Amino acid sequence: MKLLGIVLIVVVTAVPLILLGFWLYTEQIANPRIARELVEQPDGERARKVMLVTLPSGRSIPVNYLREGDRIYAGADGTWWKELAGQGGRVSVVVRGETLSGLARAVRDDPVHTKQVFARLRPNAIEGFGTLVEIELDTAPAQP
Repeated sequence: MKLLGIVLIVVVTAVPLILLGFWLYTEQIANPRIARELVEQPDGERARKVMLVTLPSGRSIPVNYLREGDRIYAGADGTWWKELAGQGGRVSVVVRGETLSGLARAVRDDPVHTKQVFARLRPNAIEGFGTLVEIELDTAPAQP
């Protein structure tokens, strides 16, 4: 019984610390490094798959994307999509060095559409995982 208590204490302590460490690494080290790479190397290999999106809150994050005409799709695995729930919100994106803007919306009400887009955007991802974000681009490019 004493061993079970020790294991429980270790798990309850370790899991939040691991999650905090992952969050700090992502937000403070990985995302800024990738964002810098996307701006400095717009023709690089990563820029072919990853865009930089600036959310209504001003937070900028790198995300995988699929561009089809005047629409850009992204798969959100974190909670950032919540800023775009309901009617959505205005965002700007940097795609291969080009700054664009548009109305982004988290698609939570159309599982068939989500599945079809995810089949093209992230064919190897776990089915049903993530939230589809759809951006309808403005017709004129945004000013940097």
